[in-house]
Amino acid sequence: MNTSQLVKKISLGVLAALFSASVWAHGGAKGTDTDQCKFELEPDHWIHYTAYQPVAFPAEEFCASLPREKEATILVFDYQDQKYKNDTVEFEVTKEPEGTRVFFLEKAKHKKGTVELKMPNGVPEAGKYLIHITLVPDQGERKDVHMSFSAGGGPAASKSKMFLYLLAGAAGAYVLYLYNATFRREVDKIIGRKEKV
Repeated sequence: MNTSQLVKKISLGVLAALFSASVWAHGGAKGTDTDQCKFELEPDHWIHYTAYQPVAFPAEEFCASLPREKEATILVFDYQDQKYKNDTVEFEVTKEPEGTRVFFLEKAKHKKGTVELKMPNGVPEAGKYLIHITLVPDQGERKDVHMSFSAGGGPAASKSKMFLYLLAGAAGAYVLYLYNATFRREVDKIIGRKEKV
């Protein structure tokens, strides 16, 4: 295998990785420590979390940062295993550091394994918030876990996708530079001019 074939294969591999939704969706594979959009209620028992602002950002998923406050928001929780489908669970969202409740879903059993918190007006102001998920057993101790998120960061909250597109564009331009003599000459002319200036 010559050098140009090796460079071509590496470039194609990089492009394939950039466009792989499974690599970038939530930081890694389901149930691994790289997934930052999940709660561990008990050792090895997880609930996955995704936030949406479908009116303003219909094709975007969010986790730790929502672009807008006062924007229709849906928080979706998916049980990663069957364990919690028969348990009573309650959900709460509070504004921090005050601890002011902005949303509450009373304790219930969620047999489908998916819970949607629909917040038609979103959160009331920009800032930090906590999601509380509480297991409420018939007997014994309540278990409460938290996950923080911020709201009101603006479009910067979803700039990671733009970065990936720019990176993919740069990789594509580099491959074009390597394999298209006309494009390479034009780029070399531009670079040559800048070096002379």
